[in-house]
Formats: sequence, C-alpha cells, structure tokens
Amino acid sequence: MVRGPVPLVLTDFSCAPFDRDDVAATAAVLASSCDAVLVGEHQNKPDFPPTLMGSLLLDAGVAPWITLSCRDRNRIVLEQELRGLRTIGVDTVLCVTGDGRGYDVRPDVTQTFDLDGLRLVSLAASLGAVPAVPETPTAPPVAARPARLVEKQRAGAALAVLNHVPFPDMIAEFMKSARAQGLSIPVIAAVAVFTDSVSAAVLQGLPGLELDPAVTERVLSSADPIAAGISAAVSEAQSLLSIDGIEGVNVSGLASASGTRVGAEIKAEVGRLIREGVA
Repeated sequence: MVRGPVPLVLTDFSCAPFDRDDVAATAAVLASSCDAVLVGEHQNKPDFPPTLMGSLLLDAGVAPWITLSCRDRNRIVLEQELRGLRTIGVDTVLCVTGDGRGYDVRPDVTQTFDLDGLRLVSLAASLGAVPAVPETPTAPPVAARPARLVEKQRAGAALAVLNHVPFPDMIAEFMKSARAQGLSIPVIAAVAVFTDSVSAAVLQGLPGLELDPAVTERVLSSADPIAAGISAAVSEAQSLLSIDGIEGVNVSGLASASGTRVGAEIKAEVGRLIREGVA
C-alpha cells in the first residue's frame, strides 16, 4: 500500500461521521488510487476516535495517516492514542496544534491545548511513531515559514505535508529556502481538487490558502467542470512532483459539493491518473 515511508499519492479521507459502513465504502473507492489516506480532524466535525478510525481503515484495506490535534486532548489522552495507533499498526500521525473551536461550536465544551504541535511531534517520536507535520508556505509571516518547518524537523518530524498554494513556483521557492536552512525530511505537496464553487471555496477558507484565479475560472466555467477539475489537479501534481525535494502529493479538498462519496470518486480518479503518469 505505501511505498516505504513516503506515499506518492496521499489522499484526503472524508466520509459520513460515526458511520463505519461509510468508512469502508469510501475506503473501497480510494484504495486502488492512493498509497495512504489522510484523516483530518476538524473543530466542527467530530468523528470516531483516532485509534478506532485507524482500525476501521486498516480493515478496509487502506493505510491511514491519522491527524492528532491538541485542542481536545491533554497529554495523557494523546499518549493513549499514540500508543493505541502504534499497537494496531498505524505508524504515521500528522501532529498539529489544532484550530481553536469557533465560539458558536459546542459552547459548552472546553478546549485543552495541554501541548502544542511541536511538543506533540516530540512526544510522538519518543513513542516510536512517525510524526508528520503540516506547513503553509503562503501564510503570514511567509518569510518565516521555511525556518518554522526546519524547527519542526528538529523537534522530531520525519515528514512534512504542505498546504496548497496558487502556483507551483511558490513551492519551489519555499523548498529552496527550507533546504538551504537545513531541511532534509521528505515533503509532500498539496494538490487542490475542486469541481464547483463550494469545493473551491472550502480550499480558500483558511489564512494563506488560495487558488490560482485563472485555473479556478477555467474549471468553474467549463462545460464539464468535473473533467476540467480532474485535469487541473493532475497537471498541478505533475508540476509539483518535478520540484526538488517533493516526493509525493496530497490529493486535497472536498472535490465536490455533491457529497463525500462523489468527492472520493473524483479524488480517486485524480490519484489514478497521477500514478499512471509517474509509472
């Protein structure tokens, strides 16, 4: 399933929450198109606990990368999840501090932040996990982002997953700067997958995240936006994989406003075409 520790194609995994049948069905759609799936964690979309989700995905035949955040778990619970994931055979965890919960999302629930992303990376590494970390090359302060990723490497990060940017040249510049400052871990770059205005908007919802306006216009105005969105994503992947230091791509995003299953089918086609182009 995974080409050593670094997947060529890492695909975002989204399904109906707390639905083990949908976990299996969505995994079946993606299984042949990627080397691993990335399970996110969102402040307004709770789902099964990480160890249970990892077990369900392994049973469904895909290799999961599980996101662990510090928002809702203290150090003890994070240790439990890390040990649990290692026990069932999930080695790679994406270690994040986690976004603060919106004021209107479960106002009756507190937030923890016992650790932050850097300390979680160190904890994961100390327990024998393979810590992966995110980085956003275009989020302010942009000039500090390469050094920030190097700092995560020093904390124990073994892999990095970059958020998407409007133009591949931005990733090339980021990688050049980061490697000059000592970055040596493998890096996976994000490929934005969208086929309608909703899935495009989702990809631009956080600071520093935006899409190429020309590509967005071309996809959304196309007579066949699904085919155009798939083509745009594959083209972006090819450009990103040609950059020194980029060893894989993250097929990222909602992909479609028509539901997670349709989105999975679109991302699966993107993953298959990327693999065919590299083979």
